[in-house]
Amino acid sequence: MLKGVHSQMISDVLEEEILKGELAPGSRLSEQSIAARFGVSRTPVREALQNIASRSLAERVPYKGVIVRDLDADRINTMFEAMAEIEAICGGLAAERISADALAELSAMHNNMGEMAKQNASRDYETINLDFHSLIYHASGNEDLASMAQDIRSKLAPFRKSQLFRAERLQASNREHALIVQLLTTRNKAGVQEALRQHLEGAKRSFSQMRA
Repeated sequence: MLKGVHSQMISDVLEEEILKGELAPGSRLSEQSIAARFGVSRTPVREALQNIASRSLAERVPYKGVIVRDLDADRINTMFEAMAEIEAICGGLAAERISADALAELSAMHNNMGEMAKQNASRDYETINLDFHSLIYHASGNEDLASMAQDIRSKLAPFRKSQLFRAERLQASNREHALIVQLLTTRNKAGVQEALRQHLEGAKRSFSQMRA
């Protein structure tokens, strides 16, 4: 087994290849071939394929195995739309309920991401970006909404992550975060909700441009 190879790494590589079209719709994801490629047993490969299937990038077909799905534009748009509305609800409640400590933590995350955006460190940016949005979900004070947001985000994760590989989108995302933090600081509920909707719209537009 190659050092450092695990199911999440395999999943990340396969997701990127699917999103870039290197693994075309209808392609079979063979456990044996993938295990040989990464020098691992089939166990982490199965975990990676399960993760990919859960995000609607592939599906298990009887007698065929795991097959790459066609990335339907309408389906992707509806996921972005749902994410935008759920994040807006969470953000609106967070504007009313977020604690001073959580706000300080959010601001610190944003500052760190600003440095990463300057360096075009998209993967490091995305890691903190997950925590940034998760903090807003939980700051809503409603764990049911936070759980819903996390579930939708998990399905949308490959699409949100891939659009940050574009340098101009990374910079735009950071500017949008600055506005979100500012509006949360001033307890501007309507402003936070609209800023989060626009943030998701920007991500969706960037992903569409990347695919085109």
